[in-house]
Amino acid sequence: MQDYRLSELESGLRVVSETLTGVRSISIGFWIGTGSRDETIDESGISHLLEHMLFKGTERFDAVHIAEAFDAIGAEINAFTAKENTVLHCRFLDQHLEEAFDITSEMILKPVYREMDVEREVVLEEIAMYEDEPQDKVHDVFSGVVYGSHPLGRPVIGSSEVIREVSRESISRYHSSHYRPENIVIAAAGNIEHEQLVDMASKLERSDAGTEPEREGISTREPEPRAKFVYKETDQCHICMGGPGISNSDDRRYTLGILDTILGGAISSRLFQAVREKRGLAYSIYSFAEQYCDTGDVGIYFGTRPENVGEVVSIIASELERLQDDPATDEELARAKESAKGRFVLTMEMTQARMNRLGRCVLSNIDLYTLDEIISKIDAVDRAALKELAAEFYTPSKFSVAGIGSSEDIFWESIKPVNDALVASC
Repeated sequence: MQDYRLSELESGLRVVSETLTGVRSISIGFWIGTGSRDETIDESGISHLLEHMLFKGTERFDAVHIAEAFDAIGAEINAFTAKENTVLHCRFLDQHLEEAFDITSEMILKPVYREMDVEREVVLEEIAMYEDEPQDKVHDVFSGVVYGSHPLGRPVIGSSEVIREVSRESISRYHSSHYRPENIVIAAAGNIEHEQLVDMASKLERSDAGTEPEREGISTREPEPRAKFVYKETDQCHICMGGPGISNSDDRRYTLGILDTILGGAISSRLFQAVREKRGLAYSIYSFAEQYCDTGDVGIYFGTRPENVGEVVSIIASELERLQDDPATDEELARAKESAKGRFVLTMEMTQARMNRLGRCVLSNIDLYTLDEIISKIDAVDRAALKELAAEFYTPSKFSVAGIGSSEDIFWESIKPVNDALVASC
């Protein structure tokens, strides 16, 4: 039995909620189906800048009023931009629903872009801060080598060149094109009545300005592995390696989650134990899996001093080979399953997490399984399924590699154990 309710209004706007009578709070989010993936190269970063501008005022409320109003009701409000969505979310006491909804909905639908030049400088500082963090930036370099010229290969934060020049008219047009009712999901979880939320949402004014552009698809052809090194004067070399993965609607994501946990997604994982705990070669090493509406990627990150890079890569190559033959012992599989179930159940005790799941799944048209159904899918993962995914996605010859550091020669020499042909081709 499902524990949520979903309604679609005549405007195309969708409202999804889950009532939790044992709490006194509500988490609500406005999920917009647009992110950096939906930008042209000349718009790189406009989704992120627009997210910032939502807080700078509306037709009725200026930035100070917005800040003071949420402080006055003890609410938490924030926003984020990702590659396929932008989200404005807040959490507050249930008695303040109408006031919180009134302000957040106007922030989403009627921004007026006050103080744009000031916020432009804030974003430029954010980009500069990001450029100084190679452990973060290397992930975008990695996306670039995996996705090439496709928008998924560009950073969410955007380009400083675009941010400096983007006009108020351009950002307004982008808002009109993408912040349309049919591209918005209002998700809520907590002590809330679904009918009340639908009633409030139905009173929102619909804007018919602009036409929503189509999202650029991804090629079904498997990309050729690539490598890229970015020079930066750093004490460590930061490396990401990996390749294509699966989409967020692929039911194999539960199997991939278990495989990722065993390889490098937990402190008991093979990579963490082999590289950090047993040899002390890195402070940070982990595996990851990103999923989008029609594609995804898997990867491994580590940061270490230049003299250790070759040894770490050799260990990774050895563990990838081991993953093909022996993806999990009985003990590893049981531990990873319990870890996945525990993390999911504990997370679902928070209204914010429940709201996030509702918004993300409805916006992406992903099946909203019950807690018991998800636990059953995790329990159903077996060694044969892990072995199949390991062969498909963790074969080193399919891996692309990205690096940031002060020694390019060490980078190219060190990645040979993972993909020698890749080095030869570059």
